[in-house]
Amino acid sequence: MTKKQTWSQRFESALHPAIARFNASIGFDIELIEYDITGSQAHAKMLAHTGIISHEEGEILFTGLEQIRQEYHQGQFQPGIDSEDVHFAVEKRLTEIVGDVGKKLHTARSRNDQVGTDTRLYLRDQIQQIRQQLREFQGVILDIAEKNVETLIPGYTHLQRAQPVSLAHHLLAYFQMAQRDWERLADVYSRVNISPLGCGALAGTTFPIDRHYTANLLHFDHVYANSLDGVSDRDFAIEFLCAASIIMVHLSRLSEEVILWASEEFRFVTLKDSCATGSSIMPQKKNPDVPELVRGKTGRVFGHLQAMLVIMKGLPLAYNKDLQEDKEGIFDSVNTVKACLEAMTILLQEGLEFRHQRLATAVTEDFANATDVADYLAARGVPFREAYNIVGKVVKTSIAADKLLKDLQLEEWQEIHPAFAADIYEAIAPRQVVAARNSYGGTGFVQVREAIINARTQLSGK
Repeated sequence: MTKKQTWSQRFESALHPAIARFNASIGFDIELIEYDITGSQAHAKMLAHTGIISHEEGEILFTGLEQIRQEYHQGQFQPGIDSEDVHFAVEKRLTEIVGDVGKKLHTARSRNDQVGTDTRLYLRDQIQQIRQQLREFQGVILDIAEKNVETLIPGYTHLQRAQPVSLAHHLLAYFQMAQRDWERLADVYSRVNISPLGCGALAGTTFPIDRHYTANLLHFDHVYANSLDGVSDRDFAIEFLCAASIIMVHLSRLSEEVILWASEEFRFVTLKDSCATGSSIMPQKKNPDVPELVRGKTGRVFGHLQAMLVIMKGLPLAYNKDLQEDKEGIFDSVNTVKACLEAMTILLQEGLEFRHQRLATAVTEDFANATDVADYLAARGVPFREAYNIVGKVVKTSIAADKLLKDLQLEEWQEIHPAFAADIYEAIAPRQVVAARNSYGGTGFVQVREAIINARTQLSGK
């Protein structure tokens, strides 16, 4: 049998060893140790500030906690399963260092508000790091876009050739997705940055604590107004996992495009050796492992979001042990998002090369300029729906004749409709097709250059 825990004087015997292992979270919540120490130092200061303990005792607790931080950094403090969780581990070690004064640290708080505080301190730190990574990702996208404003690439709907677009315009779509991710995380941060410290187990405390004092020390914007809500709320975690999932959606969509572009069927990009692997049996292969892994890891984050929703959906107030299951999903989602953002940023920056000649050819070998023929007629007074039907018939007969629209002779155009003139060829040239789409937010070169300027401004604002 294991030895009794801090709370075990209520019990006559210790936990069964298997149940102790099952119950313990120290194997993963050690991730929170820095935040647990920081939160505990703020709590010790508050206890001294309010006279619950003496200022001398507060200093002893603060210094002892800092020693534990240094021991952990140096690898000298590595608590095991007997500690159950990171909170007991720190408190136990603190008492070993400073004696009975260490037992006063837990005055006026519970593990319930303590773990809620630790998790929020951790998550707000990670959110800021992810937001910085998003900015780096956006910066790389902008660098590539600036060099490829007039590079054309086929645009698709339903994975069918639709209309040619500026490659920069295509990439800037992902910039905008990342911008929403960056803004969304800021919004999540505002609800992460609320302090539950002082809520106690569920009902507050009889001690004359100052919750706003600790909130200020820990740079929280607010404190929870209801102690039951403070210890049981995990909305902030759900919101973060939702935001993380959306980030992964965006990375996965880009990954899918890179995988397609690198295929022999598309040949729009070449994968560089630094970001690709080979086959164990087929020597000619160069595999897009980075985007494939990002695409695959997306499901992990989705799963953690679903798991958190399921954990929360049936919990009565206030704290329940089920909430111990929130941390592994949060930790893994943070690590997954950060790793995928880093990998995709490197892939874009130095792992692929656009094949400009192939792209130039690709936009000339389809009927993606058909809409421009209809627009040409509509601009000359033909009702658009009538023009649409006319061009549909032209495409049908051209396919049957194994021709593209650019291959039709002027006489053939004029037989189709007298409104056609020699300028039809310029109107349907890929470069003009792209340049002409100059509506706000469109792929026209003027619009794309303006979008890049605006994007740079957004990045400079941090």
